[in-house]
Amino acid sequence: MTTELFYLALAAGLALILWVPYVAARIFCWGIWDAAGYPTDPPELPGWTRRGQRAHLNLLENLAPFAALVMVAQAMDVHSANMVLGATLFFWARVAHALVFIMGVPLLRTLAFLTGWVGASLIFIQIIISVM
Repeated sequence: MTTELFYLALAAGLALILWVPYVAARIFCWGIWDAAGYPTDPPELPGWTRRGQRAHLNLLENLAPFAALVMVAQAMDVHSANMVLGATLFFWARVAHALVFIMGVPLLRTLAFLTGWVGASLIFIQIIISVM
């Protein structure tokens, strides 16, 4: 397994678990029956739970292009230090993004997001360079 695929698998694993705190908070605040159903007037959830849900959705939105880029690079047999750097940056930036988003730290959230974007962009650039 290449490093790029390894970080893709880790990012997918992060997407698989990032919803857990949000759902656990709903169960804790609303009770299991309302959390599993459609409560008509649910109590307000703490701010971190809404931010956690948005962090999860943001990861899902960014995971799709990252996965596509990694898979295209694999199919083209494109591997380089920049590819490894891009995949590494993407994953750890997404971990940082989720943490600072949930904690409610706006500037660090934006920096983490941009770092992940740079990581995915490095992979895209390597693909384009290999085609030229």
